[in-house]
Amino acid sequence: MAAQNNAPLPDGLEIAGYHIVKKIACGGFSIVYLAYDAEGNAVAIKEYLPSALALRQPGQLVPTISKGNLPVFRIGLKCFFEEGRALALIAHPNVVRVLNFFRANETVYMVMAYESGYSLQEHIQRQRAKGSKLSEAFIRHIFSQIINGLREVHANKLLHLDLKPANIYLRTDGRPILLDFGAARQTINADLPKLTPMYTPGFAPPELYSKTGLLGPWSDVYSIGAAMFACMLGAAPQPADQRKSEDKMELGFGKLDGAYSETLVRLVRWCLEIDVLARPQSLFALQKVLLAPPLPVAAPGALAALRGQMRALGARMGTLLRKKSESAAQPDTLQF
Repeated sequence: MAAQNNAPLPDGLEIAGYHIVKKIACGGFSIVYLAYDAEGNAVAIKEYLPSALALRQPGQLVPTISKGNLPVFRIGLKCFFEEGRALALIAHPNVVRVLNFFRANETVYMVMAYESGYSLQEHIQRQRAKGSKLSEAFIRHIFSQIINGLREVHANKLLHLDLKPANIYLRTDGRPILLDFGAARQTINADLPKLTPMYTPGFAPPELYSKTGLLGPWSDVYSIGAAMFACMLGAAPQPADQRKSEDKMELGFGKLDGAYSETLVRLVRWCLEIDVLARPQSLFALQKVLLAPPLPVAAPGALAALRGQMRALGARMGTLLRKKSESAAQPDTLQF
């Protein structure tokens, strides 16, 4: 994934009625700023500025775009604008609220409600630093709400396509919210030229690596599974493109033995299937399992021990049956 090599807008800049305070986040696709509106409300402003297509030097406001990059830049600009307009129609407690979008400096800006809190990725790192793991109850609670928000996104003909712990924000009251729809695209416009996808290795589904990959709700399902896996193990899954040549995910799943219920581990396995048809095809199917009562957590090695006991019992039963069969084969003796 490309890094952002552009200079941010200067602190204190007034733009379209908003006062820029500082840059708070950036990626290869955009830069996000903390700002205040005319009423003094804090907002987050996201600026469309793909680093692979545009260059802005310190002191500049308008980026420089080469003639060769201009057509693709404009396609992305249109997608970003349409995305903002679509997200502005979504009002859900688990999806970031888009308040406004405007054009300036020959690009587009998306204004969102500013939320206080920290990312799920930061929470994972803090817990790991203390030697603790995230509880199963916490994971189920957070992701059941995230799926609620994502269902609303899918209902509006949008896909997220960059879902990961860094893009899940935990408000100060603990409620999660989906952030950063920079990779979101309208699924109804499949005939439009595609931009090079922005994805995060480990969390991106295999179909996102291919220009001909079939994207759909199942693509975000893979990323949900990857995010849950990261919560459980503290590290991202093996990148999907590597798994196609040599899948090493069994090593990771083996470390979860005894730490989480068989139900949750089985669900994450289901989401992380390489074959799109082998995964849950909808968020409803995924959520149904996530909300079901979990099976008891098995102690490490308990399943292997149980299988060994069953094999020993089977061997003993086989011996008894053979003895019984041999006894039955002996000729009957008449007793007087």
